[in-house]
Amino acid sequence: MAESLPPVEEWPDYNVQPLGANPLEQDVNAPYNKGDLCFLVIATMLCWQITPAIGFLYAGMHRRKSALTMVFQSLFCACAVAIQFWLYGYSLYEAHTTNPILGDLSKGVLYNVLAYPSLANPDIPDILYAAFGVTFVTATAMILAGAMLERGRLLPSTLFILCWTTFVYYFLAYWEWNPSGWLAKLGVLDFAGSGPVHIASGFGALAWSLMLGRRKDPFQESHHPKLPHFKPHNPFLVGIGTIFIWFGWLAFNGASTANLSIRSIYAVMNTNLSASGGGIAWVILEYAYTKKCSIVGFCSGIISGLVGITPAAGFVPVYTATLIGWITATGCFYVNKYKYLISIDEGLDIFAIHGMGGVFGDILTGFFAAPFVPALDGVTANNEGGWYAQNFKQMGYQLAAAVTCASWSFVISCLLLFIIDKLPYLHLRVREEDEIQGLDRKYFSDWEADGFVSPTQGTPSGRLAGGHKPGAVTPEEETKRE
Repeated sequence: MAESLPPVEEWPDYNVQPLGANPLEQDVNAPYNKGDLCFLVIATMLCWQITPAIGFLYAGMHRRKSALTMVFQSLFCACAVAIQFWLYGYSLYEAHTTNPILGDLSKGVLYNVLAYPSLANPDIPDILYAAFGVTFVTATAMILAGAMLERGRLLPSTLFILCWTTFVYYFLAYWEWNPSGWLAKLGVLDFAGSGPVHIASGFGALAWSLMLGRRKDPFQESHHPKLPHFKPHNPFLVGIGTIFIWFGWLAFNGASTANLSIRSIYAVMNTNLSASGGGIAWVILEYAYTKKCSIVGFCSGIISGLVGITPAAGFVPVYTATLIGWITATGCFYVNKYKYLISIDEGLDIFAIHGMGGVFGDILTGFFAAPFVPALDGVTANNEGGWYAQNFKQMGYQLAAAVTCASWSFVISCLLLFIIDKLPYLHLRVREEDEIQGLDRKYFSDWEADGFVSPTQGTPSGRLAGGHKPGAVTPEEETKRE
């Protein structure tokens, strides 16, 4: 019978042994609670499916002729962005560095990532936090990807996503989540990623939409007099996507304690209540204006509530969670209603719901944060709370963080897009004829080969034995119109 390895009793200095210990000589599992490990592994699995769920939601909000592109982008983010995270992403924001701006490549390809306690919480090993962290960046990249909406070329879009995560996401993640980051040292409260995730992706999407320009509408199909606005082709997909996002977001926020504690459970409850409040608020406002409700509107409110509670879930009392979701959804509703004033075609409401929703969430966190909530993890006893707890300066910190994340993302996104657009063969926008016929026809063999996409309907129409479907636009008519 083999003898068991001696347990690790004390971790050495990181610079001496970044792996924590030699697993051939010591039991590196011994210092960790198996419940914490199990909780984070399961949460990682649940969070992973947020990325394709966003793809389903976006696909439903597109016209049918470009819906497959969003499913593709979600799988691209799940694969390529994850590889980027392994190569250098995790190291850039979780390296053991002391500068306030960005980490180094000491954890590149996860070479020095194993059993040593993570910077997020010494209760879990570095490799586990890395597995959990990759789901954040892939979901953020997919939120951003919706901005290519029916007119962005696939190759430059995917290149931009990889550049954006490098120069925007990892910088902001280091600033807020690494103990050496300057926003973390300032005292900013961001429990699960309002700045690096929502504000960054929302304002990045605004920049992308600005650089792409408006969608073409040669047949005057838009339902809005001032901006291109078309009905989602499949509200059912929007609902399914929202369900899986909500499901995953409970783990996304709940596991951001990086251990299993009452604070984790508290964060889950806050997340659920905020999403519920946001959904109800949006439905009431929509009915007040139109005397009807919509699945898309209901889902928009739910996601607004999830966005608003993301920075707050582990800091605010449970009796404020529904109010936070309600206020955030109300703010997002009116930003969405009047976004035509800035004349930018941002048809998936990424800026309104994620960008401005993240700003509202940051501010509400600074207002409602209470010292007793972080203490529920059994470790954090030095948090001063927010305005509600008479720590008035916290509101200033939260505003500073929101403005910083929004400005950095918007400016860097514009620069990246401008440079990419000037590179040979990498102009950002598809040809007008490809846009009218749909991105799916241009890029994917899954598109119905025996049919064509009607530019007025955006739906595949199969050929009949004696000609075309009644009411369909023939290729000859299509040519004449163009």
